[in-house]
Amino acid sequence: MNHKLPTLTLAALALLIALAFIAFSVGRFAISPSDLWTVLWAKLTGNTHALPSTYDAVIFQIRGPRVIAAIFIGAALAGAGAVYQNMFRNPLVSPDILGVSSGAALGAVLAIFLSLPILAIQGFAFAGGLIAVAMVYFIGNAVRGHDPILALILTGVVVGTLLGSGIAMMKYLADPYNQLPAITFWLLGSLSSITPADLWIAVPLVLLGLVPIFLLRWRMNVLSLSDDEARALGVNVVRLRLIIVASATLVTAAAVSISGIIGWIGLLIPHAARLLIGPEFARMLPLTLLLGASYLLAVDTLARTMASIEIPPGVLTALIGTPSFLWLLAATHSRSKA
Repeated sequence: MNHKLPTLTLAALALLIALAFIAFSVGRFAISPSDLWTVLWAKLTGNTHALPSTYDAVIFQIRGPRVIAAIFIGAALAGAGAVYQNMFRNPLVSPDILGVSSGAALGAVLAIFLSLPILAIQGFAFAGGLIAVAMVYFIGNAVRGHDPILALILTGVVVGTLLGSGIAMMKYLADPYNQLPAITFWLLGSLSSITPADLWIAVPLVLLGLVPIFLLRWRMNVLSLSDDEARALGVNVVRLRLIIVASATLVTAAAVSISGIIGWIGLLIPHAARLLIGPEFARMLPLTLLLGASYLLAVDTLARTMASIEIPPGVLTALIGTPSFLWLLAATHSRSKA
């Protein structure tokens, strides 16, 4: 498996670049590859081009932020999913296992209910995700006499359910003509309203969370062992787990705060990377990030081009993710028997 890593990584990178060119080109205002290259090259070199200014507006103000957001959000959710699956020793774990998605959703729904502006909605979503995970972590650590991993998972499920009831209450009390449609739209997830200002806020936070995960990727395999075995290897399990949980939570909260809830990426993509390259975390993480970015970029491109109205990406990820996940499970099972 190890000798396949450079080839698979380069192939995934090439796929991501090709999908980015397609995403820039297709849509109601079609842009040919030559025109796209002309505009991008003029931007890189600081020169001018002979094409109408509409091309610059579409590429840099409308599709550009959306493409960049899809790349970073897809990579963030896939990377967080790989972290949680490895740390909790459970391949069915996703980034919202500690309540980050539920907390972000409740924060955003509360801001919409209070008729706050979009920046406040994003801020409430980000803060809600962090607060939810902090609650789960401290409650889970306060439970004595139980396995710490199991305590965190069970606490995450309980807190997530509690936050979900808060979301349901807000939806029930919301104005059905103005607030409820906005709440439903946010909960389905969308990249249609991404602006350059959103990227300046979210992308640095995603990178801030991914850097510690990437630097500590060689130690992540230790977290898949029992705590006693990890301590015997000289690893401070509590500190390492706290850093990893904080980083994965920051990444997920930053992504969800600008895109809404887009499921299945953190569950499906790590399985695909594990099937291609093997279970060793340090080797599968780069491939997972690239595949997650490519997957959400492809899904978002389909969502805005396959019908006359835009389909929420969260709907497509569920429609595509369910059969794909079943296929991956069957493929993994057949390989384990071989």
